[in-house]
Amino acid sequence: MSHLRPQPGCLWRALLAAWIGLLCATLTARCQNADFEAANRLYEQGQFAEAAAGYQKLIDAGQASAAVLFNLGNAWFKSGKIGRAVVAYRQAASLAPRDPDVVANLQFARNQVQGPRVLPAAWQRWLGKLSLNEWSWLAGIAVWVWFLLQTLLQFRPAWKRSARGAVIAATVFALLALGGFTAAFADARATRLAVIVEPEVVVRHGPLPESPIAFTAYDGAELRWTDQKDDWVQVSAGPRRIGWVQKSQVALFHPLKMS
Repeated sequence: MSHLRPQPGCLWRALLAAWIGLLCATLTARCQNADFEAANRLYEQGQFAEAAAGYQKLIDAGQASAAVLFNLGNAWFKSGKIGRAVVAYRQAASLAPRDPDVVANLQFARNQVQGPRVLPAAWQRWLGKLSLNEWSWLAGIAVWVWFLLQTLLQFRPAWKRSARGAVIAATVFALLALGGFTAAFADARATRLAVIVEPEVVVRHGPLPESPIAFTAYDGAELRWTDQKDDWVQVSAGPRRIGWVQKSQVALFHPLKMS
């Protein structure tokens, strides 16, 4: 049976389409790099608000990266917007959890925050040593190693006794990796934070401007986001500090994932 061959015209059209696609991708990458460098120049010139707008433009265009988010955090911090800087640093940390500059700047920004807030627990900090994607890869590798080892022993039964230690180690490793991924995934889904982005915000007992005052939160405070009603968000800084703030006064944080 003879194989089908593409018509010459189809082949040329396919090659032309591939070349145009590559050219467009190259031009897009150059434009994005130019926008990034333009924002960096604005930052170096002390135009921090304008630089932040430039970095945000890249993020809105789907070009969120640890570098862009880190620079955005720096620009917001230099603009005196601690809350927005905290959000940007936290998003950068969700992509690059072990980047020393990201970790240091996030901690420095947090040190400027006053008043009630919620900080990650010790187990959350431990899970944060790896990104969610990294936990996924680690769990996948651990499970494949366990399956391959079990398959190998099925073909080589005589090795079972000598490989007992390796089987135990692979089993423990797989269980720990799966447990870490499960915990990290659950924490990422449950992580609903509202970061205060105004100098001083009155948190009220109800979602009304005339509701009694529950407590006061300050720029950069990380609060748990528990509910939402119209233009109001319910937040908490512990069991005894629960109330409502206007949505415009907070930035709702969502961890990012590498595509």
